[in-house]
Parts: sequence; C-alpha cells; structure tokens
Amino acid sequence: MKLNDIRMFIPSKDYEISQSFYQALGFTLSRASDDLSILEKDGVTCFLQRYYNKEFAENLMLQLVVEDIEAAYKVVSGIQVGSYDVKYSPIKQESWGKVIYLWGPSGELWHITELKP
Repeated sequence: MKLNDIRMFIPSKDYEISQSFYQALGFTLSRASDDLSILEKDGVTCFLQRYYNKEFAENLMLQLVVEDIEAAYKVVSGIQVGSYDVKYSPIKQESWGKVIYLWGPSGELWHITELKP
C-alpha cells in the first residue's frame, strides 16, 4: 500500500468562527458542501466540518510542521477572530525542536513545530 496523503476532519463548535480562525492562520477556504470546508495552505489540505462533539474536540491534537517557528509565532500571536479568545503558548524548546501550542475555537490543540534538522 502506497500512501499519497492523509487528511483530517476538524470539528467546529461554531462553524463561522472556526472558518475565520483558520483563515487567520493563513488557510484558504473553499466550500465542499454546506457542512464541510476545505482548508489549504502551501499544499497542505484538511477539512473543517460543521460537526461538534465536545469530548472528541477537546482531545484532538494535531501537529503542523513549519520551517520557521518565529514566523509562525508572529501569525499565531496576531490572530483576532471576533470575540473568540485565542489561546497559545510561547515558543518552547524541546529536545526534538521548537513548539507553539495553539488551541482552536472548538478546543482542538495544535502543536505547531519546527523540527531539528
């Protein structure tokens, strides 16, 4: 079996706020259906769905690997989405690289990482 890609379906408690959040992260949004959006940036694609399960959303962790953690931090720290309070950590140094923890509007946790070469 040869894999070409893997794509996740991200839940949204408030679909419009989640759409704004991911656009503020730099993703381009296109409509797949009334309940599903395609998020794309730099060839990376995932889905945002109009579906919410609190337990699932608050236990969902995703990793986004970036080339420049400082540039990613500028984007993350500049996000303003209506009344949504964006929660994120400072850049943390780990043995394997650097990471920013970013919580999405539905409770999903992003590990934005710059891996060591």
